[in-house]
Amino acid sequence: MMKKILILTVLFFFAGIGVYSEETVGAEHSEADKTDLNVRELILDHVGDAYDWHITSFGHTHVSIPLPVIVKGAESGWHVFSSAKFHHGHEAYNGFSIAQEGPYKGKIVELSASGEELRPWDFSLTKNAVTLIMSSILLIILILFCAKWYKKREGKPENASPKGFIAFVELIIMSIVDDVIKPCIGKNYRRYTPYLLTVFFFVIINNLLGLIPVFPGGANVTGNIAITSVLAVFTFIIVNVFGTKEYWKEVFWPDVPWWLKVPVPLMPAIELVGLFTKPFALMIRLFANILAGHAIVLGLSCIIFLTVELGIAMNAGMTLLSVVMTIFIDCVELLVAYIQAYVFTMLSAVFIGLSQVEPHHVKN
Repeated sequence: MMKKILILTVLFFFAGIGVYSEETVGAEHSEADKTDLNVRELILDHVGDAYDWHITSFGHTHVSIPLPVIVKGAESGWHVFSSAKFHHGHEAYNGFSIAQEGPYKGKIVELSASGEELRPWDFSLTKNAVTLIMSSILLIILILFCAKWYKKREGKPENASPKGFIAFVELIIMSIVDDVIKPCIGKNYRRYTPYLLTVFFFVIINNLLGLIPVFPGGANVTGNIAITSVLAVFTFIIVNVFGTKEYWKEVFWPDVPWWLKVPVPLMPAIELVGLFTKPFALMIRLFANILAGHAIVLGLSCIIFLTVELGIAMNAGMTLLSVVMTIFIDCVELLVAYIQAYVFTMLSAVFIGLSQVEPHHVKN
């Protein structure tokens, strides 16, 4: 009972953070209304991170969920306050503001005594950070729910089989383990199975949450290169820390003709570069595919507004086309969400398997 109360408390904490609205009416907005729609800026704003969770807008009234801001200024020290103090990024608070342009655009900056914008130490819970927490909690709840069923089955006949959601999760796990992890890694697959399954479910849950256009979805987590780089670094560490002696021998002294190793270590240099290109490929593949999917959906949606001045008939036809294509791409993105999680797990398993090289006499 206490566990359920704790889970509900955590979920309601994030879902119930004070929803506020703000109205900013003035010459600046009236001029902005006259300008054309900037598709590039709109897409970049939606796929980027934010210090509040934008829900919707009614004219100049923006309904958002403010998130905690935690910063350490170079001169003013630590500050903890709500992002509502920024009034949707239009005002400063305690010397901090959200940069509207420049290299720190969209990030919190501090104005120094000389008038220069400085980037403070920023530990704020942004939209992506909150989504990571929620998706992690959701993943833990789902896995513990399945584990609880198997714990209850202990001591019962073997023909007792799961049903519904638990059977679906078991199907996915067995498919990943039997078709991906075992063939790619070999006899030591059990050692790396927990990590690979965690990566698979973590990526697919965040991919699916990113396809939900309303709270608590919509965050571009796996389309953020910072997130994908951390996942790639984990794989890089596992591959190289737990690699066998034969693996490192093939890196620094591969079995190739001697003139490819001395006097110029050509093959060892190529192998060393390969150590870093593998995780780089993991990082870019996931980041680029998810980001591209979000950008395509937003671009197709913008067609509706870009064709307003072309007449009612043209706008109606392009609106219908935009809606149909957006729904189609969303359905494709559901497939891509699984494929990218599968590919990331498969490539990680392949790289780990390549690091488990055994001496030739052991293979024979």
